[in-house]
Amino acid sequence: MSILRDPSLAESGRRKIAWARAYMPVLNAIGEDFAWRKPFKGIKITTSVHLEAKTACLALTLAQGGAEVHSTGCNPLSTQDDVAAALAGMGVEAYAVHGCTDAEYIEHLTAALACRPHLVLDDGGDLTELLHGSAADFASNLIGLTEETTTGVHRARLRQEAGLLRFPITAVNDAEMKHLFDNRYGTGQSTWDALMHTTNLQVSGKTVVVAGYGWCGRGVAMRAAGLGARVIVTEIDAVKAIEAVNDGHTVMTMDEAAARGDFFITVTGCKDVIVDRHFPKMKDGVILANAGHFDVEVDVKFLRDTSAEAIPRRDGIVAYKQQDGRFINVIAEGRLCNLAAGNGHPVEIMDMSFAVQALALEHMMNHGKSLAPGVYPVEYGIDARVSELKLLSMGMKIDQLTEAQKKYMEAL
Repeated sequence: MSILRDPSLAESGRRKIAWARAYMPVLNAIGEDFAWRKPFKGIKITTSVHLEAKTACLALTLAQGGAEVHSTGCNPLSTQDDVAAALAGMGVEAYAVHGCTDAEYIEHLTAALACRPHLVLDDGGDLTELLHGSAADFASNLIGLTEETTTGVHRARLRQEAGLLRFPITAVNDAEMKHLFDNRYGTGQSTWDALMHTTNLQVSGKTVVVAGYGWCGRGVAMRAAGLGARVIVTEIDAVKAIEAVNDGHTVMTMDEAAARGDFFITVTGCKDVIVDRHFPKMKDGVILANAGHFDVEVDVKFLRDTSAEAIPRRDGIVAYKQQDGRFINVIAEGRLCNLAAGNGHPVEIMDMSFAVQALALEHMMNHGKSLAPGVYPVEYGIDARVSELKLLSMGMKIDQLTEAQKKYMEAL
């Protein structure tokens, strides 16, 4: 039975879902195919993703394919209660409440697994951890999992390297039609959309410090520069640092950058990126935000414990007054800002990512029983199909090799 804040919010959620579906032609095409073939008939699927309108469309697409779908969130602050209520009224069990405690969050994840799913879609690896621990009994029917994001894939690979992974996992994050667009263009736009809406501050002319230059960091830095900011990148990887320099950014350590930034955005996937020694160097009124999956990149606990006062200044912003009178502003408690303080990635971006997810789940259903525990790449044919459907929806075509060209390339 669903766990919701308020079922009466469903109408608002249905409007959000309808809006998103109108701009998701690729997922809709896959949904029509699923509705005809019913590939998931008799299959239970548990999903843990940021529970908002776009992910609701994915859940409904899986249900079109005949699946019994159980959905929960992957971050307590990214759940939209009206969307969860709408899903529960559209044939999908939902277990998510915005702003729930950490203990309640685990309860919701566990409730979503209690159906003993055949397939699991994870975002960040929390369901995977539970299935290897306190919820191991709920894995009795499990064929395999798909993982949506960088952090979750990293956690799965660490478990594999330690010889502790019990199931096959498809690294959806690593698919070209996911990370090249979702991580770069999705994170870049949604992070700045959330920051500009939450702060109502100008970006042009400011100095923006981006910690981490992976695909997400590239997107955040690119959009900051496009908005007229001066961009500083901090990195631990020399190759990525040189790439950032060639992209027009300045590279330095966080110790150096701490005194220069007006906005700080962490996108590393690691802990302790901005910590106690950095805060005394920062400008009065600085904005700190995290766009990594977990709230461990900025040491908000240190600020909370050592500041003279914590003052809510706007929705989604807490200012920590320092002993010398400076204010350090933290967005969304240091959680994933583009969803905890915004609407997440653009609809059209998630159309491609979730199309990959839907097809990867079908592939896992068909092949997972023959796979040993491990982390597997997305089959290339899935990337190709999603990209072709996307181009078709945009009215665009690409060239095809002639037979003579094929023979030439094969002979090289």
